[in-house]
Amino acid sequence: MAKYRLGRINEEIKKEISNIIQYDINDPRLTAMVSVTRVEVTNDLRYAKVFISIFGTDEQKKESVEALKNSVSFIRREVGHRVKLRYTPEIIIEVDKSIEHGMHINEILSDLKEQDKHDTK
Repeated sequence: MAKYRLGRINEEIKKEISNIIQYDINDPRLTAMVSVTRVEVTNDLRYAKVFISIFGTDEQKKESVEALKNSVSFIRREVGHRVKLRYTPEIIIEVDKSIEHGMHINEILSDLKEQDKHDTK
């Protein structure tokens, strides 16, 4: 299978899962802002690893992840209806911490910059 086809499938599934999370899941535990950062579908289209980023307090994050993991079968069924593939991939929810990691690195760099300013004076 060509790589560009897999990339298109990843993007289409990402778009549909984002819409499903935003508009179709009616779980009161989903209070934090949830966004799908990327989707990785395996070459055989059997599994789709969905990376999500959650903005909110630690308690909200925990509840949102739990709500999403409980909604996996609903999300898979909806993806099967909306994206026409031979097999509907099994959905695996993963928390993407890359944004928080980037913010942490940025904070360290600004602290070093401040330290450098005070050392040169």
